[in-house]
Order: sequence, then structure tokens, then C-alpha cells
Amino acid sequence: MTKLGTPGPDQGVSGVPAVPPPPAPPTAGRRPEAVARIGLYGLLAANAAAVAVFFVRAGFGVNALLLLGRLTGLYAALLMAFQLLLVARLPWLDRRIGMDRLTLWHRWTGFGLLWTLLGHAVFITFGYAEMSSMDPVDQLVDLAGTVEGVLRAVVALALILVVGAVSARRARRRLAYETWHFVHLYTYVAVVLAFTHQVAAGSTFTASPAATAYWYGLWGAALAAVFAGRLVLPLWRNRRHRLRVTAVVPENDQVVSVHITGRDLDRLPARAGQFFLWRFLTKDRWWQANPFSLSAAPDGRTLRLTVKAAGDGSAALRHLEPGTRVFAEGPYGAFTALRRTRPDVLLIAGGVGVTPIRALLEELHGHAVVLYRVNTEADAVLHDELRELAHAKGAELHLVTGPSVPDRLAPGELSRLVPDLTDRDVYVCGPPGMTAAVLRGLRELGVPRRQIHHERFSLAG
Repeated sequence: MTKLGTPGPDQGVSGVPAVPPPPAPPTAGRRPEAVARIGLYGLLAANAAAVAVFFVRAGFGVNALLLLGRLTGLYAALLMAFQLLLVARLPWLDRRIGMDRLTLWHRWTGFGLLWTLLGHAVFITFGYAEMSSMDPVDQLVDLAGTVEGVLRAVVALALILVVGAVSARRARRRLAYETWHFVHLYTYVAVVLAFTHQVAAGSTFTASPAATAYWYGLWGAALAAVFAGRLVLPLWRNRRHRLRVTAVVPENDQVVSVHITGRDLDRLPARAGQFFLWRFLTKDRWWQANPFSLSAAPDGRTLRLTVKAAGDGSAALRHLEPGTRVFAEGPYGAFTALRRTRPDVLLIAGGVGVTPIRALLEELHGHAVVLYRVNTEADAVLHDELRELAHAKGAELHLVTGPSVPDRLAPGELSRLVPDLTDRDVYVCGPPGMTAAVLRGLRELGVPRRQIHHERFSLAG
């Protein structure tokens, strides 16, 4: 283990322009993440209450099973709209909560949606079967053939079941992201079918002009959020900035840095610690999007990502030609200085997880300690830059090397290296196993949860 870095004046680092430090973090008031969470919870609770009010006003002139069917159907419609909001990639939410957490919430909301839709189908079918004395299967066939919109609802439920099956953890691990994503797109077909079913057959939807206006407004807002965040904003930003590769620099046999420039990059709202979904517009890779974080703080002129070859897509980046057009979605992520709560920071990186940590060190103010965990010194990507940056900013840099056992970032080692870590914000980025172990150690050492920041850079759960 090596300790590097000595106090020095704040200055630019070799090859990387100096970035003016952002304002000091607030020491009082609600954190941005908490504000966003409260806002989302409040929005969901307010709409749940509105749905209940419209349900009650529609009356109870049916049997109990049909009442339950109507209620579960209404809340399924609400959850479906809320799911769209969670994956709309709206900048205000993403910068405060992070795509990883929004995606996780979307996943669990999806399972809630699946069960409410199944409940709706079962209660409605058995409720009508009780009234008609028909077999439930025959009753469902009869409803699909005679009631407008029911067949569309059956197809929507089937699509949701398929998407739910491929989203299960075991199935998700076996599928390539592109395959999973293609299947997941059918959710939008299910949304349209479900909404048209609600318009055609929903008694609560037509119970009053206010109810009709509410449901049109809810669905319109959800679909508009997706349209704006997933389509309009990325297209507008890429037309505005016209990104291109300027250089490809090998860092070692497995890691490469890609330098990108474009127009008006000073107007791109990117922060150190964030990532983009990058599409390099070559003949064989234009269709593939990969989440790579920035490995240098944005300076208004260039962007840089540093990638380890972990598959065909990332390995192919070594062969990119300067001038290659780039389509980038983002910036995404809440792994930024916006989450600061304390004057000083501890940055913990593992392997290629050093990329957002290196960018954060460049931007953050206050005293910083950096722990960089690798197997051998040869694996320490961007180590020279970190050393120069630590010297320029008066930070401490500890290069922690050696095999995974014993754990060199165990609680005892952490408290020895950084005795005042409970008084610091802690940013952690590395392999999942290392990150989970470090987070457990930090909690064991009594670091308040609000001071611990981590983010998983991936597209899906």
C-alpha cells in the first residue's frame, strides 16, 4: 500500500484544464435527494387519494368482486402511469435520485402493477361469472368477445406478464441487454392498450367530467414525460452539440480513454461523477448503447470516458477512428457534488470504478482522501493523473494493493487510514462485491447514511 499526495496550491493538472471549484455545500436544509423523494411520494399519495375519491363517487351498485376488480384496475392504471414517470429520465429527478434508484423503484413498481392487473382480471371475471352463473373461463371469453376494450385489456395483460417474466432476476441475468430492452419496449404497447380499454369500458373513467379530465391528464402527463425525456431532449442535445471522437488513448492492455469534443459543450449540464449512454455511430455499433461515466470533470470543451474491455462492445472502442460521430444520452446520475453534506470527503475507488472518482476529485473542494483499491500497481488506471491531482489539490492518495483476502478495506483498515471518516462525505465506486463490503464497513463504523454516496452504473436491474 502506498500513500501519495501532499498539500499544495490549487492548480491545473497535466493534460487536464483546471476546473473552478463549485460553491461550498449547504450545511442546513433538506438534501436535494430528500426533496425529490418527498416530491415523488407526495405525488403518488395525492393521486392515490384522487383515485379513491373518484371510485367512491362512481357508486357501489355492483357485487363485492366487481368492486374489488374496479378498484384494482384503477390502481393498476395509476401504477402504470407512475412507472412511466420513473423511467422518463427527467433531468430534475435523475440528478437528485439517480438512474439506478429510479430503475430499482420502476422494477418494484412493475411487480406491484403485475399483481394489481392480475387482481383486476380475476375479480372482474369472477364477479361477472357470479352474476351470470357462467364458468369463469367462458365468462372471460364472453367478455372479450362482447364488451368493447376487454380483448385489448387481455392482450395488455399478456404483454405485461411476458415483460414481468423476462424482468425476473434469474431471467434478466441470462439475457443480453439488447434482447431484454427489445422485449421491454412492448410495455408501451401494453400502456396504449390498457388506456384504450379504460376509455372504452371504465365506468369510473366516465362517471363525471372531472374523472374523465383527471385520467386524460394523468396519462397525458406520463406519456409526455417519457416523450420529452427519452426522445426530444436527447435528439435536441445531440443536434446542438454534434459530438465527435477526437482521440483514442490506450491506458493499458485492457483500458482505453476516448476523448470527445463538440459544439457549445459549456452549455451541456454535465457534472463530474455523471455518466452518459454512448452510441458510437459506426457500421457495427450504432445500435448499441453503453453506460460509461466521465473520467474527467467537464471543462466546457471536451469530454472523456475511460473504459475497460468487458465485452465486444467495450473492446471495440480501442479501434474507434477520430472523427467518429457520437450520439450520447445524458448526462445521468446523482453521484455528484450535489449530494455533499460535509466540508471534507473520502473517495473510495476499486478497479475501473476510479473513473468517476477521478472526475469528482478534480471538481470537489475541501480536504479529500482517496483510497484506490487494485490487485497490483499495474492495474491502477489513471494513477499518474490521480497522483498529480492529489498533489495539486492538497489531497491524500492511498494506493491499496494486494489480493482480495484479507480485506484491505475492512472497517479496521478504513478507520486506520481515515480516522475522521465519520465527519466526511464518502463516495464509493467499484465492483459490486467490493462496494457492498465497503458499504457494510462504513455502516459498522457509524458513518451516517446521509453521508454515504454510491451509484451503480447500469441500464437495467
